Amino acid sequence: MNIISVKNLKKVYGDFTAVDGISFDIAQGEAFGFLGPNGAGKTSTINMLTGLSRPTAGTIRIDGIDGIKKIKKAQSIMGIVPDESNLYDEMNGFDNLTFCAALYGMGKAERQKRAAELLEEFNLKEAGDRPFKAYSKGMRRKLTIAAGIIHRPKILFLDEPTTGIDVESARQIRRLLSDLKRQGVTIFLTTHYIEDAQRICDRIAFIVKGRIVKSGTVDELLRNAGQEQVIRLTLSQGIKGIKNQFQQAFPALRIEAQSENDCLITAPERIALAPILQYLDSKGISVFEAKEARPTLEDVFVKVTGIEAGKPHKEKAGEHR
Repeated sequence: MNIISVKNLKKVYGDFTAVDGISFDIAQGEAFGFLGPNGAGKTSTINMLTGLSRPTAGTIRIDGIDGIKKIKKAQSIMGIVPDESNLYDEMNGFDNLTFCAALYGMGKAERQKRAAELLEEFNLKEAGDRPFKAYSKGMRRKLTIAAGIIHRPKILFLDEPTTGIDVESARQIRRLLSDLKRQGVTIFLTTHYIEDAQRICDRIAFIVKGRIVKSGTVDELLRNAGQEQVIRLTLSQGIKGIKNQFQQAFPALRIEAQSENDCLITAPERIALAPILQYLDSKGISVFEAKEARPTLEDVFVKVTGIEAGKPHKEKAGEHR
């Protein structure tokens, strides 16, 4: 059963189209990743789904509810974790959580019990009585996520949940999100961090310039990326001096120098190594290792977006994403 259904969704700001007629469905209990470079339309999409921005065109259904006309009703089953914390600096962790719980109509005893549980679960119990402004970036992010699930939502929307935090906090957040998924919570995640998507998500859609250019399960995306064969050669010396000759000798292959003594050879079908080894030997270059390079989700990202996965940075406030 699909808990989210989006059809022909569009968002236009003046003469700029941030989201250009996208459609997708998300099953109940699924973790769905929305990946793309800066400016691709990720945050514009999540803002429309959560009611923070009204679509220019298209339809949204959230658990059978019209997500445009009846957005207040739809919001009651959502947890929303924005890319920047919306909690109060002067309030301590416990009070921030109970305040958020009160906004969802939870009674005093229930919200205090739930806040204490979440501080324990997120390893923030000792910091519960400290002001939020004294928290580290990782602690702030974890408390913001705790606030987003205080009312046990059916759907959790997260915008760049691990941006700018330390490695251990990022790992803990990924574990927490995996636990929520096992509990049946539907997760919609926008990110440009490949590791987040690959470890958490069941399915992924890549968005570029406001359009979804590719989608599928992680396994499907990796299988499609693996239609080419890639061999990594470790050599006795680099090939930069003979790269053009090497390429001319094997025009059906794509040859790339990687590091000083490594090169990648790519072909649309299986590569016959013997002629390559003989050619390199004739040039006085020994091959120490030949190893098949299996595709990663990062390879898929680079292929469909044209951007190196390590290059995106956090956007400045006000930029459309």
